Amino acid sequence: MAHKQFNLTTDPWIKVLDKATNQEQTVSLIELFKNAQNYSQLSGEMRSQDLAILRFLLAILTTVYSRYDANDEAYDWLNINDDTMQADLDEEFEAGEINTYLHETWDHLYRSKHFTNIVTKYLQRYSDKFDMFGKQPFYQVTESQYNQLVPKKKQISGSRGPGKVTIKQINRLISESENTPNIFTPKSDEFKNELQLDELVRWLIFYENVSGVTDKTKIETADKFSASAGWLYRLNPVFADGDTLFQTLMLNLVLKTGEHASIVQQPVWEYSTIDAYVNDRKKQLPPTNIAALYTTWSRLLHIDWSEHGQPTIFSAALPIFDSDDVFIEPMTTWREDKKTGHYHPAVKTLRSLGMAMWRNFGEYVKVNSNGSDHEAGIVDWLRYLKDEDKSKDKIIRGSLITLASVALISDGNATSQAPAAEVYDDMRINADVLFDPDKDKALHWPSRIEDMIQLTQIVGSDYWHFAANVAVIRNIEIRPFANQLSAQFYQGLNKPFKDWLSHLTNQDDRDQKSNEWREFLHKYVIDVAGEVMQTSSSRDIGGFVDVNGIIDKNKGPVNIFTVTNRLRYQVQVHMSQY
Repeated sequence: MAHKQFNLTTDPWIKVLDKATNQEQTVSLIELFKNAQNYSQLSGEMRSQDLAILRFLLAILTTVYSRYDANDEAYDWLNINDDTMQADLDEEFEAGEINTYLHETWDHLYRSKHFTNIVTKYLQRYSDKFDMFGKQPFYQVTESQYNQLVPKKKQISGSRGPGKVTIKQINRLISESENTPNIFTPKSDEFKNELQLDELVRWLIFYENVSGVTDKTKIETADKFSASAGWLYRLNPVFADGDTLFQTLMLNLVLKTGEHASIVQQPVWEYSTIDAYVNDRKKQLPPTNIAALYTTWSRLLHIDWSEHGQPTIFSAALPIFDSDDVFIEPMTTWREDKKTGHYHPAVKTLRSLGMAMWRNFGEYVKVNSNGSDHEAGIVDWLRYLKDEDKSKDKIIRGSLITLASVALISDGNATSQAPAAEVYDDMRINADVLFDPDKDKALHWPSRIEDMIQLTQIVGSDYWHFAANVAVIRNIEIRPFANQLSAQFYQGLNKPFKDWLSHLTNQDDRDQKSNEWREFLHKYVIDVAGEVMQTSSSRDIGGFVDVNGIIDKNKGPVNIFTVTNRLRYQVQVHMSQY
């Protein structure tokens, strides 16, 4: 390849949207951190790719600002090596005192609306680790390192050897293996394995986060292990979305030490050698710091450029740590294993593809004021920022917070886990409502919101059974028809509920606002049932006598009118219970 220089710190590779012009730009790492306040958002090939890049950027910021304050001065409670800019913790300082300093740094940075020069200094110090063609190429290993870590029969030479992964497989818009063509792709066969260098960098970072499980090559270990999907691929991601890229980075910049997270950071590029990193991974222990978590490799990758300037990529699976109780991860919701009592990250699947974020409100937010629920870490972090904000011009209190979710969903095939869909959703809510301190369940906003969601789900179930009854009358397949109408029912509720949620304030009368939603929901379900009635045929009107009690236990006549009246009755009963 003619061009053998590409450094992520100075060469443009990150796609952003300019806030003033709304035009797309491609910038370097240093340029991005200097001007993050001037960009509205990341703008890569996929929203889920943007999330992987966001976490990569946060790894840098977490590393830097856990060592240096907003004045670019090292914290007193750290011993920092002037050459490496790496830190050791002084054990004399307590977690509470450290967190006070860290919050001051966060607060000063947020109010200044820009990052400081220490980020540039750090990137310049580690620029050799961000060079795609350096002695230790970025997010890659050399051929000799690769061969030392894989079994002898899996070793490579130049562009020859097993374990190849093609560009079109790393490009998650295509995700095509040599054996299974993907017909519906944005590129023709001729160009599927071609990428510009800046795009390759983006997909390289993304692939380490969302690789599937098709790899035939693994690193050599004493005990056998199964190739795992990338860590981000195994989450139901949630993050805070700001008005600018700077705000988004700051709202997700978790600067806090505690039970689950060490403040001493170690991103992958700070390991002394690749062997040291791989030996750590062989232990299969969860990372103890966010920078390590956000830069976790799922694959050992080597890129050979010897043939016609086009890359040949080799991939070897690395062991992954167990996902139980990895509460250091802030960007996921959690599910409890009732048998073991452990929590593991929730995973978005094709079955839950159409379920809007607000319907799982209680998975993201602590709705029980007694603290028994395990909420998403990023929500807990925002709660902490609100509680710690003692200034007159509040940053979090009183502001609208956008919680967003973007997930790349696999096909569910255990042997491939190829991407099948990408889904994005969000919900906006006033911070004072989200973090309502009222202990009275009747007045506690999150509890009230969850009640309204539960009522909506119950009414949604009533509507599904109505649709199922209509299917029986029409003598068509019940489940496909009822599921289709149910999906349309919830689709029509998404905007109204999100609007209702975003307009709530702590000054509102809880009963009045709850009644507003109840009244809207009641009218809505009757209206959509009426639309079904308008499509009635003579068969629907005539109906049949339900002698077997399929629909009506009284075994009487059943038609579109009787099942609609049944729906009205059930909705009325359930409305009275909330």
